[in-house]
Amino acid sequence: MRCDNLKVLPASTSQMAMQLPRIKRQRAVDAVYEILRDRILSSQFKPGERLHIDDLSAKLGVSFTPVRHAIHQLAAEGLVEVRPRKGTFVASLNNKDVEETFDIRCALECLAAEKAVSHITPDQLAAIKQLLVSLSRPVVTREDRKSHERDNSEFHRAIVAAAGNQRLVEIYEDLNAHLQIGRAHTGSDDESSRFSQEQAEHVAIVEALDRRDSAALVRALRQHISRAGKALSDSLRASSAPAGT
Repeated sequence: MRCDNLKVLPASTSQMAMQLPRIKRQRAVDAVYEILRDRILSSQFKPGERLHIDDLSAKLGVSFTPVRHAIHQLAAEGLVEVRPRKGTFVASLNNKDVEETFDIRCALECLAAEKAVSHITPDQLAAIKQLLVSLSRPVVTREDRKSHERDNSEFHRAIVAAAGNQRLVEIYEDLNAHLQIGRAHTGSDDESSRFSQEQAEHVAIVEALDRRDSAALVRALRQHISRAGKALSDSLRASSAPAGT
């Protein structure tokens, strides 16, 4: 077979690269998703609040399409509810939701803790101890409370991450988002009375982790998560009770 008439076109790697389309650093749908998720988890969009796609797209300066895609992502996480012929609403939690979510949270964190005992690195342990110091600071103002809640979430996230199981981390993150929805429900500042007890529980958790005592660590976590779940459930019940009851 003669190949005399075939032309071989030289193409260097650099020439081929020049022909590739440029990729934007961040797609519009990703940016919209991050903004809406942050507003929901920071309570700027309240549980049960309706989200209007046309209004959101106008305020964000994008078309309807990225907003719709972002809404679908948030719905898959359980952060919003899309109700046919009614609209899109920020998700809410009731007491049953809280109890079930805390049961799963307890199982996940205890599993992560058992693995973290043998997988945690010195740097990870040092970071957790530093968070413990931050969590001991007085909570007086609303900003103090927000900072405390961020450090508290990071404290538990760091323990889960120390297990070295990325899939476990991803499941925990989705679950934690639901708990933040529950906290947004209450919107109260009455948790200061529980900070002292919470701090003692955190100390017990870190001490057990430092000793690599798996049984004590799981026991401390169970006690802490059980108390926190009951506190959130009580707050939800109080916030939904009719005035004067």
